[in-house]
Amino acid sequence: MNYQKKTVVASVAGLTLEGMDIMFISFAMSMIIAEFHIDLATGGLISSITNLGMLFGGMIFGILADKFGRVRVFTYTILLFAIGTALTGLATNIEQVYIFRFIAGLGAGGEYGIGMALVAEAWPKNKQGRASSYVSVGAQFGVILAALLSAILLPTWGWRGLFFVGIIPVIFAFIVRKNLDESPEWLTSKKGNHLVAKQGKLKQLFATRRTALTTIALAIMATVQIAGYNGLMIWLPSMLQQSQGLSVSSSALWTISTAVGMIAGMLTFGQFMDRLGMKRTYGLFLLASAVAVFLYSYASGSTGVLIGGAIVGFFSNGMFAGYGALISYYYPVEIRSTATNTIFNFGRALGGLSPILVGFILQHATVTIAMGYLAILYCISFMAMISLRKGQVKVKQETITSLTKAV
Repeated sequence: MNYQKKTVVASVAGLTLEGMDIMFISFAMSMIIAEFHIDLATGGLISSITNLGMLFGGMIFGILADKFGRVRVFTYTILLFAIGTALTGLATNIEQVYIFRFIAGLGAGGEYGIGMALVAEAWPKNKQGRASSYVSVGAQFGVILAALLSAILLPTWGWRGLFFVGIIPVIFAFIVRKNLDESPEWLTSKKGNHLVAKQGKLKQLFATRRTALTTIALAIMATVQIAGYNGLMIWLPSMLQQSQGLSVSSSALWTISTAVGMIAGMLTFGQFMDRLGMKRTYGLFLLASAVAVFLYSYASGSTGVLIGGAIVGFFSNGMFAGYGALISYYYPVEIRSTATNTIFNFGRALGGLSPILVGFILQHATVTIAMGYLAILYCISFMAMISLRKGQVKVKQETITSLTKAV
């Protein structure tokens, strides 16, 4: 297996395990609430704290990966979310659950951007879109794996047994460390100018006016991506149960249909990205998402709901496939991992609050208004996207000069 394929396999496996870890909470939530005698709001904080851990983990490990190497830090992030997941199964109160989920979030948040940076640095520009899409599908594999393990383990081992499975990624981390070489581009950068290669500071994301505008635009896009996904996947099943009279089993069928649409959308997006370019592909999918989401509020009948869900999933989550390549494109190797992790995990943390607003809208307005809100989000992301300029941003030269003088 060549190096390019190894980076994809390692990153796919990492994102699959991360997706599995995150979904364990969804499947185990009712049991955790019952055992610790907590209300729904207190239980909901588990996901919020996990997202907060992802934001901090993304920033910390992104910087470390730019300083000390992709593969080494990548394995550390896998170990951390494996340990955090396994410890969750030992929690004796909800406070301990919060702590252990924050630890797992730290590792999960660091893993995403480093894996994407590895892929971006291993594949040529004209194939980065499809390579990024292959990695992104791993998250959906994780959801499926979590569902299968939950069906098998929850009835017999309970929710604690489910989280003990989270120790398995430790084995994967060992395999990655043994078989995957460091990024050649990072090594070249380190040899060429070790001061730049080891810099990796958050302030570099705002070092110049153009860099700051690029960072803000990409953060808006990442936030909308997560907000749209969470708003749709958390609330749509219950919306459809009320508006269309769907049963729980029919809602599950809708979830599968939408997930299939998402996977197809990701794979298609990667191909389009390499052929049409990043901005054209994002423009097409963002506008299509806005239209599809809004029109979906008028869908009726089981066939229309299922087909419409697949179409919405195709466009709205198909774009997830491109963020690794998109963010990597705009930042040089010296700050690539820092940028990818920080920007996307900021989107995770802020966009993860979207279900609260969607729930508020549904409580006081109609489904059409809620879907209109999501459509507007995609339009905002479109405007942020067209503000992006071609070419990588530059590391601020005066910062490098000052470091040189200090040495």
